[in-house]
Amino acid sequence: MEYARKPDPVDVVIVGMGASGGTAAKVLCEAGLSVVGLERGPWLRSREHFSGDEIKFLNRTYLWSDPRVNPRTVRTDENETAVPTPFSMVPQMVGGGTVHWAGWLPRPRPSDFMMRSLHGDIEGASLADWPITYDDLEPYLSKVEWAFGCAGLDGADAHEPYRSTPYPTPPLPPTRAAKRFYEACNKLGINAMPIPQALVSQPYRGRTPSNWTSFWNGYGDPSGMRSSTLDTFVPEALATGNLDLRSECYVREVTVGPDGRARGVVYIDALGREVEQDAELVLLCLGAVESARLMLMSKSRQFPDGLANSSGQVGRNATFHEYLFAVGLFNDGQPLYAFPGNYISGGSFQFYETDYDRGHIGGALIGASHVGQPVNWNFPGRPAWGSAAKDADRDFYNHAMKIGHTLHDLPVASNRVDLDPDVKDAWGLPAARITHKAHPNDIALAKWQVDKNVEILEAAGAWKTIPVYLERGRASGNTCHQHGTVRMGTDPADTVLNEWCQAHDVDNLYVLDGAGFPTATGVNPTLTIMANAWRCADYIAQTHAKGRQERLPQARRGPQQVAAS
Repeated sequence: MEYARKPDPVDVVIVGMGASGGTAAKVLCEAGLSVVGLERGPWLRSREHFSGDEIKFLNRTYLWSDPRVNPRTVRTDENETAVPTPFSMVPQMVGGGTVHWAGWLPRPRPSDFMMRSLHGDIEGASLADWPITYDDLEPYLSKVEWAFGCAGLDGADAHEPYRSTPYPTPPLPPTRAAKRFYEACNKLGINAMPIPQALVSQPYRGRTPSNWTSFWNGYGDPSGMRSSTLDTFVPEALATGNLDLRSECYVREVTVGPDGRARGVVYIDALGREVEQDAELVLLCLGAVESARLMLMSKSRQFPDGLANSSGQVGRNATFHEYLFAVGLFNDGQPLYAFPGNYISGGSFQFYETDYDRGHIGGALIGASHVGQPVNWNFPGRPAWGSAAKDADRDFYNHAMKIGHTLHDLPVASNRVDLDPDVKDAWGLPAARITHKAHPNDIALAKWQVDKNVEILEAAGAWKTIPVYLERGRASGNTCHQHGTVRMGTDPADTVLNEWCQAHDVDNLYVLDGAGFPTATGVNPTLTIMANAWRCADYIAQTHAKGRQERLPQARRGPQQVAAS
């Protein structure tokens, strides 16, 4: 087929320039490989485009994908008709989810990598061990924390596993809400600490923190205080001269050669032209939903059921977490003002590991925070607008604190992403259809943890608490956390990727986002995603760059490369 444009081939094409794509670009470009980075959304600039405008960032699709253009449908089982729902949406832009996030950056725990070994087969679940361990990932967790920018308090988490490095910068001072949280935890014998965050609290690597506010969860940060790949790893990759970053380019297919290997990608550029970009290696970093969708759309003679899908597992075992919480209201005359200084007030890993007396396996990191943004804050009976809404903010919003957790949901084979046969996006391509029903363990864990969060709020002095449970076992997709649709493992019969996130069926195809996770873990996944992407990119550079050096004409080899040969 003839395309409007066919640029010169490159070593690597990366689809998606968010957390994993930005990390991989940095590592591969610094290793000397030529990289084309394709991003579906725009390339915004922090200081030019970002602000604290709540309506712009929370109520309009400035960062977020417009569901009318990029629909997503959801159902609980195959007997239900899927309906359009903005389920687990992620900003489509250079930097991806690291642009809007609150920046929770906790490490996973060793138990997260061996759930099946610890718990065996759980009825209705598809538990699996990871093909790597915490020790395999630990050096890369440290690399990301230091290169990306992180704040935390050494030794504060009594449950923290081994770490080879301290935190690069200290945590921000505790807010009034954090002090209440710590006092309550101390009263109940709960170990609590500042949650590690993706920010720098003091001058670090040319960055000067200045935006001590909690009004940034869902916003772009104009100050440079919060860490994002938009402001860190992507500029570092560009500085090598080896990255060609192309924004507003929508990849619709991974192409395959007669030998069954990936040849490159076809995308629609900002002018609506179809472009074919060939590359020796294709890296998918779109997020677990869109990576699976792209693979399923990439059908060929060699892969009639979707790219690298001989196992039939592409799209299966999807997990999404779910953010659940309890809100406490305080009337002791001392406003908490939970919003100044820091969105995340404090947290605890006290309830992370399995305790069978609770009636479920697994657990979660909990975190105290303010309750949301003042215009969008949803309180029963709160007036929607005008002076009455402002009075409600003064009387309730300023006296409220939330304790929430990310649900460690179990993988289920029937929880999946596939292609909706009826709903198309604005380009006529099939929408991602999500089939998801919570496992009974998810419901039990969610209720136990929310009830415990209520207990902590009451110990802190709350006169009223409002719990939010997993209603009827139906997840809302209220996080951007996506995992498990392209599971990694050792057996090609029931997994899609090997331990390096390399497709069993296609040796020059890698999927480096959370799609490879065999289980969800109970922590926010971005640090784990970035560390694993760095680990796999190191492997890619070492494995593929060597053969590339041997094939390069001498004119394309730099002085160091020639000397090394």
